[in-house]
Amino acid sequence: MARLAGSSKLLRAMNESAALTHLLDAGGLTRADLRKLTELSTPTISEVLRRLAEAGLIEVVGYNSGRPGPNAEIYAANPGAAYAAAVSIRDIGPSRGPSVVAALCDLTGAVRARIERRVDFLHTDPKQAVVDVVAALRDEAGAAAERIRHVQLGVAGSYDTRAHTIRHVDVPGFGRPGLVPEIAAALGTRVGVDNDVNLAAIAERRHGVGRDADGFALLWLGQEGLGLAIDIGGTLLRGARGGAGEIGYMPLYAPDSTHRKTDLQKLVGGAAVLTLGEEHGLTGTTPLEVVTSAAADPDAAGLFFAQLADRISVGLAAVIAVLDPPLVVLAGPIAQASSDTLLAAVTVAIGRAAPLESTIAVTAIDDDAVLLGTLDAGLTAVREALISAIRHAS
Repeated sequence: MARLAGSSKLLRAMNESAALTHLLDAGGLTRADLRKLTELSTPTISEVLRRLAEAGLIEVVGYNSGRPGPNAEIYAANPGAAYAAAVSIRDIGPSRGPSVVAALCDLTGAVRARIERRVDFLHTDPKQAVVDVVAALRDEAGAAAERIRHVQLGVAGSYDTRAHTIRHVDVPGFGRPGLVPEIAAALGTRVGVDNDVNLAAIAERRHGVGRDADGFALLWLGQEGLGLAIDIGGTLLRGARGGAGEIGYMPLYAPDSTHRKTDLQKLVGGAAVLTLGEEHGLTGTTPLEVVTSAAADPDAAGLFFAQLADRISVGLAAVIAVLDPPLVVLAGPIAQASSDTLLAAVTVAIGRAAPLESTIAVTAIDDDAVLLGTLDAGLTAVREALISAIRHAS
């Protein structure tokens, strides 16, 4: 009898998690809609909806009056049942310094708060900075602290989950071992960490040109650095210690010429773009200003884009040779500022350099791709945790 009771609880939890999943994905559904989607009986669906409503996870949002008989109740996920916070840490160059861009979304994905602030991490503890920005989001949205079920961090680095350490990060304090568990303990919630370019790829997969692709490689051309995200059928390749895609470290020299040792960052990074712009007489004090100036008047820019594309093709040719991706996405502020002009130049350069053909496109995300992907990752974690909690409650 105990075994039968346990099986009954498990089945009930599976039914509840299935119904909640449909309500999260599809929005407002009637009891009849859910019965068709889950193939459960009407009494079972009624019991499932009752239990989810009592748990505060769903609510009645309207009535369907277009059918004969009593109006059917329309159910949807309760937006305020849980929230996800996204915190993106950025080093945007010596002229402006590090900044924090953050947002809070409810269970439906609607953004309830968004803020940006510059932070002096030389004199500010990173744990306190994250705690403060989450508190500011909570206050702006009017959300209870216990309802924030997950905080997702986006960093220009890689997170080693085994050592609980963010590696390859230039923002002071964020490479401290054990920082992430400290933040989680201070916030009293789960904290996830991912590379900012990986998070941009999540946004591209869900909202951009990568939506229908079997897979893609996303090359991020930032103001300071560059990075690579590798999407394989919707799953990101992160590597054993979270360092997959740190393409800026790719060495570009022969063993017998170590006196000319360099890497891709020195060829395509922000400082290199500035220098290349100066060589072509382009105005601008930042890489973005230089590229924007060149894109506004390509004729006056001369061979700037052709030479920049040749440099980019060095890294992309290696990526294409190893991964053979069906799609390459150029993303980041440098790619967006030059858009079609850079795309055309890179397409020509790759045609000469790469051993295999690969479709190349510019990102379709016109919002903050990293923040958008960070929100997506956080919301996914919240929803999965709610569904897991239902199942474990059995």
